[in-house]
Amino acid sequence: MTNWLAEALGCSVPLVLAPMAGPGRGRLANAVSKAGGFGMFGVGNDMSGEAVRAEAATAGTDGGRYGVGLLAWAQSGNPDQLDAVLDLRPDLVSVSFGDVSVPVRRLRDAGIRTATQVGALSDLDLAHDAGVDLIVARGAEGGGHGRNAMGTLPLLQMILDRTDRPVLAAGGILNHRGLAAVLAAGAQGAWVGTAFLGCAEAEMSSSARARLIEQDETGYGRVFDVAQGLAWPPEFGGRALVNDFYDEWVGREDDMDDAARLRHQEARKTTDFAVAHLYAGEGVAALVREQTAEQVVREFARALDQ
Repeated sequence: MTNWLAEALGCSVPLVLAPMAGPGRGRLANAVSKAGGFGMFGVGNDMSGEAVRAEAATAGTDGGRYGVGLLAWAQSGNPDQLDAVLDLRPDLVSVSFGDVSVPVRRLRDAGIRTATQVGALSDLDLAHDAGVDLIVARGAEGGGHGRNAMGTLPLLQMILDRTDRPVLAAGGILNHRGLAAVLAAGAQGAWVGTAFLGCAEAEMSSSARARLIEQDETGYGRVFDVAQGLAWPPEFGGRALVNDFYDEWVGREDDMDDAARLRHQEARKTTDFAVAHLYAGEGVAALVREQTAEQVVREFARALDQ
């Protein structure tokens, strides 16, 4: 199959591991790329340039191709991240959630391919203005941070009608059936995170993985950003597993007190997931057992046989 992912990134399966800060680090990225997809790792807002280089070394083990995901809103406060990425020259860099224009310009000037996640048509205009190479149509079903404006399928159709750039679909794509559907719609492939959360190569504790496999309800909002004191732009909330802490504070995040924040902080240390958060998309209900990244990629590859 010849498409943008195959030509630009060498994928035999049109599947990109979404850059998930935390669980999606270099080891998982490397495993996905070796299996025929394209692995990316996520860079959290407080990750140092040195740490970016370390994850890149793991992602690129044995000459593996890899990508990096940066948070646009965090770049002004942590310029070492982009400096490290410019030195590393990964095969693809995603910059999303905020003003992408400056980092994308620097990456493009360096000859590095760029992508951005688009959750609304207004984001598409910004992506075009910045000149990104690849558009990711990220629907509200997706896990972690993004807009909650529109579902994946209507968003994908409207973006495909409004751009000449290659487009990947993201949000609620669980297996080969979802991949086949978005390919049929005209996407070049899928950008997938939640389906890989149950992988042995994902960086998470056994208790966190068990919780993801056991639970199937997610909620969207700013609860866990406020609890952590993170400066995420308010239009980009997070989709995570619903728990007691979420139910207590959703809709009244601005009333959260220091005692609640401390309770959340302690719960993260003790892996008490009645309070601590686990980001995941609506597709978390499809996680039923631990798998390897190779097994997950192989399942998605069945779309090519249809």
